[in-house]
Amino acid sequence: MRGQALAEDGDWFCARAWARLLADRGALAEALEVLAPYVDTGWWTATAEAARLLDAGGRGDEAVALVRPFAANGERSALHDLALLLARHGQGEEAYELLAPHITDWLIAEALVEVGVGLGRGDEVAALLEARTVPETPCVRCGGPECGGRYVQPSNAVNLLATVHEKQGRTDEAIAVLHAYGPTVVNNRDPLAELLVRHDRIDELRAYAGTPEAVRQLAELLEERGDVAGAVDAYRDHMREDRWHTPILLAELLARHGRGAEAIEVVRALDSAEDWVVDQLCKLFAAEGRAQEGLAHLDALKARRGREEWELSRLRGPLMAACGRLDEALALVHPEGASPYAKADLARLLIDAGRPQEAATLLETDRLDHRRTLGPLLVELGRVEEAVTLLRTPRPHVPPPEPSGYSDCPPF
Repeated sequence: MRGQALAEDGDWFCARAWARLLADRGALAEALEVLAPYVDTGWWTATAEAARLLDAGGRGDEAVALVRPFAANGERSALHDLALLLARHGQGEEAYELLAPHITDWLIAEALVEVGVGLGRGDEVAALLEARTVPETPCVRCGGPECGGRYVQPSNAVNLLATVHEKQGRTDEAIAVLHAYGPTVVNNRDPLAELLVRHDRIDELRAYAGTPEAVRQLAELLEERGDVAGAVDAYRDHMREDRWHTPILLAELLARHGRGAEAIEVVRALDSAEDWVVDQLCKLFAAEGRAQEGLAHLDALKARRGREEWELSRLRGPLMAACGRLDEALALVHPEGASPYAKADLARLLIDAGRPQEAATLLETDRLDHRRTLGPLLVELGRVEEAVTLLRTPRPHVPPPEPSGYSDCPPF
C-alpha cells in the first residue's frame, strides 16, 4: 500500500495513520513496530502516540512505563498524560500527588480537576483553585503593585473552579463563581453561557446574554428547538451592543431559513466597506440570484471611495460568473496584476465552472505557491502521485535580505 510505503520511507504522518489503522484492525504489535523508529529517537510526540495505542489496546502498564521518563524530565504534556493514565488504572492518588505541585500550569490544572474529582477530593481541588483566583500582587506580568488586570495563575482557575462544582452536582455554585468573576471568554467561548445551556437554564441564559458569545449560544439553542423567531429576536436585541458581528450572525441565521432578502438588508444596513462585511453581502446577493445587485453595490463603493482595493475587487469574479459572464470574470485583471492571490481566485472560478484542468494549468506556473489548492485538484484529476510529490516538496531556502538603514544590534 502507498501509505505503508511512505510510512516505511520516514513520513511521520503516514506512519501515524498506518499505525492507527493497524491498531484498529487488532494488529497492535505491528502498529508499534511502525512507530518504533520514531519512538527510539526520544521524540515525545511519537512516544505519546505509542502510549495511546498501548493504553487503548489494554496494555496500560506499558503505556505508563513509556510515558513516565518524559514526565520525570519535565515534559508538561507527558506529566498531564501520565497522571490521566495512572488515574485510569487505579493509581489516582499517585496521579494527584504528581499534579498538585504544578497547579499554576493551566494544562496540569485541567488534569488535576479530572483526577481530583474522580478520587472524591473535589473540595481540596476547589480550595486550591479558589486560592489561585486572587490576582497576583504585584502582577507577575507587568510588576505593578496595583495592576488593573485580574491576572491569575493558572489562567483558567475561575473556569476550572466552576467545573469542579459542576462535576460535584453543585450547579448553582458553579454559576455563582462564573457570575462573580465576570465574563471569561476564551477562543470565542463563554463558559457561563455553555454551563447554562448544558443545564437547560434558558431563562437565566436569556437574562445573562452579556457577551456576543452568550447571545450566539442562546440563539443557536433556540434555533435547534425550532424557535427561529426567538433566535432572531435574541440577535436583534443585542445589535445595539455589538454593531458588527451580531448582525452578521443574524444574517446567516436568516439565510439558513430561506429569508435571504432580509439577510441582505441586515448586512446592507451596516453601510460598511470592510472587506469581510462586503464579502458576506456579495455571497448573499449571489445566493439570492441577485448577483447584478452585488456588482452594483461594488460599483457604488468604488465611486464613493474613488478607488477599489484588491480585497473588494476580488469579489467581482464570482458575481460576474453568477451573471453568466465567466469569460469576462476570468479576464478580470486585479489591481495587483498576476499575483498569487489573483491566480488562486481565478482558479477557484474555473473549478466552480467545472473546468478543473484549466485551473490546474493556471496554477502550474507557481505550483509551490499554490500547492494547497493544486494538490487536492491534482488528486481530483487522477494525478495522485504527482499531488503527493508536490505536497512533500519543501520550499527552497531563501536567505533573508541584508539589513538596510538600521541595525539589530544595540544600541538600536
